[in-house]
Amino acid sequence: MPMTETKYTDRTDSFEEKLRLIEAAWRKKDFRLARSLAHSLRHSAMQAQAEEESPGQPLGPSKLELVESLPAAWRAWAQGWKYCRALHLDETLGLDRPPEPVEVLLSFPADQVTSLAREVRIARVVDGALKEIPCQVHGEVRRGTERLAKVLFLARGVMHQRQTFLVFHGNPDAELPAYPTDLETRGEGFALDIENDFYKASLSRQMGQLERMTIKREHGLELFAGGEGHGEPPGIDWAHDYAASGHFQKFRITLWETCPDYEVVRGPLATLVRRWGFPQSPVHPVFTPARLHVDVEYRFYAGLPWFHKLGTMRAVKEFEAPALRDDEWVFSGQPFTDIVWMGPDGKLRTGAVDAALRENLWAVGFYNKDSKDSFVALFLEHRADGLPELKHTASPNLFYRWHGHVWSRYPLPVKQVPAGAAMHQKNAYAALPFTAADGARQLEELRHRLTNPLLVTAGEVPRGVAAKEQPGHLARPGEAGDSPVSKAALWAALRDCKDEQLYTADISVVDLGLVLDLRVRGDTVHVLMTMPHRGRPRLGYFTFGSGGNSVPVQQRLLKVPGVGKVIVEQTWEPGWNSNRLTDDGRKKLGLAI
Repeated sequence: MPMTETKYTDRTDSFEEKLRLIEAAWRKKDFRLARSLAHSLRHSAMQAQAEEESPGQPLGPSKLELVESLPAAWRAWAQGWKYCRALHLDETLGLDRPPEPVEVLLSFPADQVTSLAREVRIARVVDGALKEIPCQVHGEVRRGTERLAKVLFLARGVMHQRQTFLVFHGNPDAELPAYPTDLETRGEGFALDIENDFYKASLSRQMGQLERMTIKREHGLELFAGGEGHGEPPGIDWAHDYAASGHFQKFRITLWETCPDYEVVRGPLATLVRRWGFPQSPVHPVFTPARLHVDVEYRFYAGLPWFHKLGTMRAVKEFEAPALRDDEWVFSGQPFTDIVWMGPDGKLRTGAVDAALRENLWAVGFYNKDSKDSFVALFLEHRADGLPELKHTASPNLFYRWHGHVWSRYPLPVKQVPAGAAMHQKNAYAALPFTAADGARQLEELRHRLTNPLLVTAGEVPRGVAAKEQPGHLARPGEAGDSPVSKAALWAALRDCKDEQLYTADISVVDLGLVLDLRVRGDTVHVLMTMPHRGRPRLGYFTFGSGGNSVPVQQRLLKVPGVGKVIVEQTWEPGWNSNRLTDDGRKKLGLAI
């Protein structure tokens, strides 16, 4: 009988096969098996997402240049990197702008990079010289012959001026960059405390909603919602939720016993926490409707006194919602003395909201006339697909049941929500000192800038520039072919360290993408590694050979000439997925390249 090639699909079961099995289990009332299959279906969706989800349309077209073609001064400064491209950043409002986050999706030829997180660097062209700008790379995926990732950096804007930035890649010796930052993120998963020079935000350990916030001015005002809530953990951010037909009950994401699904990105410039799922009933799982899918994301930044919240509520099927909220905040203890709000003209006002504008608000919040503390929501984007124009409500109330302040936004213009309809929001929440002299102006300008961000376009590397020599280099010690021990030799040695639990695959920790970083300091080699998933939490299997692994990382690297000590550190951030596999790794696991 002829040998048949073993395919990837022979080693797992398809989504369609699992659907057939779960339907059969349901008909037999084998509910334990049905629950197990439901978990397995979720894992199939996670793997398909990693392999197939579109990251979006990358910026382009952008011409790649060889670093060796740059002017001599720039070439020397960028030694160690092989490729670069140009980005233009245009200020279109006529304002000198303080730093704001800029995020761009870029595509790179897969054969030119090994790890975008390690290799990508950004420099701004300033008077003929190059100045490195801290950047943060996240969401790296492999799609065919390309690697794509989002690159985030903070940039100032100069009135009506264009700035040029160079993006470098192609340096196998590059290390994960370490930039100075005031942003500190503590905790695991979504149970985080995020702090910068302006505030400290604490997310619920149960379901990741913003629970408390401290405004770091003088006395340090703490914003909280006291009491028992509605039997759920109280927090200052209560959205998103909706009332069921006939007002029978309310389905809320704050009722999640844990996040149904989430993604976290941590870095020196931003911490992103994204969570999604269906709101739950007060008596979950008696009622588990799959009607309104909620996707919500916080974005906290280094050095900025405000943060973003983005949300989408999408109707999976037609349903009735007598009430629905996509923004609600509660503050106990009456920390503020006055109301602020903004109508469609972009002007901030204080006092009660004009009756004629209660459904056309674009900023709401509170301030304290004595302490100057404030907390204000700036509504940047609020729109719908498949629905009439949303209501832009949210009139603030200083006396919510006499214990604090509240605002609630009820956007639905109809009660019957059609299948496929979606509501989108993008808000910024600012904790700025609010004074009569400049409080309104600062918030008006902030919203104006955030609704008209700096414009990013693909550019060309400047020609004919009088390139200036400058002190320092883009490369840190060991990143420009100057490592005390050859990094190429270290990577080659790590390919001898196999995952012997994949008995016949003959696949190394390098091809699995488990090695996140490799640094050499003197004769000490520092390796940063992850594990494929938390079902295998013990890195010692690879580090020391515990559990029978025959070529331990530490032992193998110590055989490389010049290595005196090896330190292996484990991390779970960022999490591993199949996008980290090399081409050889994909072949050995039977995945398409």
